Amino acid sequence: MTTILQISDTHILPEGPLVSNVLDTASSLEKLIIRINQLRVKHNDIECILVSGDISEDGSSDSYQRFKSIMSLLELPVYVIPGNHDARENMREAFMAENIFTKTGPLNWHKKIGHINLIGLDTLVEGQGGGYLMPESLEYLEKTLNNIKSEPTMLALHHPPFETGIQFMDSIGLENTNEFKNIISNFTGELRVVCGHIHCMMVANLNNHIAISSPSPCSSFEYDTRSSAPVGFINEVDGCLLHRWNNGFKSVRIGPLVGSGPFPF
Repeated sequence: MTTILQISDTHILPEGPLVSNVLDTASSLEKLIIRINQLRVKHNDIECILVSGDISEDGSSDSYQRFKSIMSLLELPVYVIPGNHDARENMREAFMAENIFTKTGPLNWHKKIGHINLIGLDTLVEGQGGGYLMPESLEYLEKTLNNIKSEPTMLALHHPPFETGIQFMDSIGLENTNEFKNIISNFTGELRVVCGHIHCMMVANLNNHIAISSPSPCSSFEYDTRSSAPVGFINEVDGCLLHRWNNGFKSVRIGPLVGSGPFPF
């Protein structure tokens, strides 16, 4: 059995300002850490934390140090990929001690976590909201999957490789989704694709592989598919995803603890 917890879109700033003058994202992450530590009483087998992009709101070095300070309360390995709000070189420097990034190029990596091959892909195009897998990233993915053969694999990227129906988010989605799909379609093992960006949980089918997006602990986007849908977030906090492999993948959303119980039924 292997268990990985996925957090996404934390949007941390250096101490002081709020995101859009509204969101205290550091406080939201701290509350999620408390929730995760409560969860670990029941699930003490979480092996690592995967953070699927938009770690920072502004890409600053100080924001990454603040993020690392908060995450240290979990005392678990943390593996990260960049999102559109991140800055590649500041992120590379901040997480160099984790020894997953190369010294140059895209922030792609592969780690064996228990029974799972965990792959992180870099979709960041600095200065843009949308994502793109560079040719070297596509080549890295194809080569890594070929080497893995048919072992259970979790593949993380920030931008969803599928249309969400939220039009303002799809306009800043992953540009070369078809190239990505073509590569994973040749993989014969069990593959779970995980992502972030849209601040909600959504499940899609990618050439018979399941893809799932993580909520954000700090805000949400309403599922409004109208072309006239307002562009913006809701200050509604959510949680994270727990992925467990035990002769197959199972994924569950872990939301904020807002109710009481359990009660008999």
